[in-house]
Amino acid sequence: MPEAMTEPAEASHPRFLVAVLAFCGVVVAVMQTLVVPLLPHIPRLTGSTPTAASWLITVTLLTGAVCTPVLGRVGDMYGKRRVLLASLGVLAAGSVMCALSSHIGVLIAGRALQGAALAVVPLGISIMRDELAPERILPSVALMSSTLGIGAAVGLPVAALVVEHADWHIMFWASAGIGLLDIVLVLCFVPESPLRSRGHFDVLGTLGLTAALVSLLVAVTQGGDWGWTSVRTLGLLAVAVVAALLWGVYELRASSPIVDLRVSARPAVLLTNLAAMLIGFAFYANSLVTAQMVQEPTSTGYGLGASIVVSGLCLLPGGLAMVALSPVSARISARYGPKVTLALASAFMAVGYVVRFFTSHQLWTIILGATVVAAGTAIAYSALPALVMRAVPVGETGAANGLNTLMRSIGQAFCSAVVAAVLANITFQVGGHTAPTLHAYLLVFLIAAGAALLALIVTLCLPGRTAPVSTTVGQDRMTDAAERSPTALAREHA
Repeated sequence: MPEAMTEPAEASHPRFLVAVLAFCGVVVAVMQTLVVPLLPHIPRLTGSTPTAASWLITVTLLTGAVCTPVLGRVGDMYGKRRVLLASLGVLAAGSVMCALSSHIGVLIAGRALQGAALAVVPLGISIMRDELAPERILPSVALMSSTLGIGAAVGLPVAALVVEHADWHIMFWASAGIGLLDIVLVLCFVPESPLRSRGHFDVLGTLGLTAALVSLLVAVTQGGDWGWTSVRTLGLLAVAVVAALLWGVYELRASSPIVDLRVSARPAVLLTNLAAMLIGFAFYANSLVTAQMVQEPTSTGYGLGASIVVSGLCLLPGGLAMVALSPVSARISARYGPKVTLALASAFMAVGYVVRFFTSHQLWTIILGATVVAAGTAIAYSALPALVMRAVPVGETGAANGLNTLMRSIGQAFCSAVVAAVLANITFQVGGHTAPTLHAYLLVFLIAAGAALLALIVTLCLPGRTAPVSTTVGQDRMTDAAERSPTALAREHA
């Protein structure tokens, strides 16, 4: 009897399993934002240029975007725990590289390895679906999905403290140590699921996806520096379009595609991924703008002249709100369905930006608005994987959630480009230097609110089916097993 046909018993220590996987997710999310407070100082510390320094962020985005769906698929095929351990090992290796060197090339290579570990989040979600009892799946997945936002909110103030009071290499030594601790915890408390999807690894599909994503994201992230109408930017966008079209044609014909486009084209999956991209856009604007806005000098008339540490701490209440609200999101989804949860979250984020639009003059009101947006993000991020899991077979959970995480990252990339363009072009001279005007920040809030409202519209267009999902998620294991019985497999082959 094939392994996929047996429903696995619940993990022997489910609480430890959830805690360990969530901790892994937070650590990976912290890695993504670790160098943000350090970026203004990198050219001086490494003897490089600001453009080269910006690649410390860009390269993690690129490797995370490529590796997240690919490693999710590899985990579905060859073992999720095995791939999870490999991802954490790559994170630790990248951290050690950054800790040992001040050369910008080595730092970029190390950050590339750290970015590849973003696949930990969809892998963790997939493991939870395989190992937990049905009633535990929804709240656990909600927490795992929210770790992307929680880690980002926690990582900024912690990194800022290190930048101000210690040698910056300590950040990377600490991240290497925590990465190794994660590996030990996974070995102790996370079992390997017997569930596997069949087929072979799609090498050509992976190369095509890589070419399309790298071309698109490099053009989006570097377009502001190169010029949006420059030959390089337009050329990369053209390559991205052509590569995506060729890749799509190939994937539709492949017997074991890296991304099942037929499943991804289902309205329930397609619209969920589109909503994820818009939510990622709306969430990232909150992180990008808050820290910079409060650090603007008081001479601008709106800035508070806050330190790097204070600006990072402004996001900490939002991170705490995300921890508190992920189980609330799970309860709403269990009672009314994740579609309702995501709709409420999108509306909540839009309200948060309205609050920010009218109250961006005092520190406490800035923190309040940022926390409201973060609370909406927590609820949204918790609902997204529940929507994905309702629409895909068990054997594609890792790949499907990897694609959903990728869409969030693409939304963040577009947000970074839009925010940079707005703040760079709507400026004025004050105190002998150029600064964004208050209207520039307010425009960003309006754009982010618009993205949240678009996410609300997309969510309302999702297929109905608002019944509680905890039972559905649990039952689909046996459904998948039945679908993959010898008789069914024979029919598929025929």
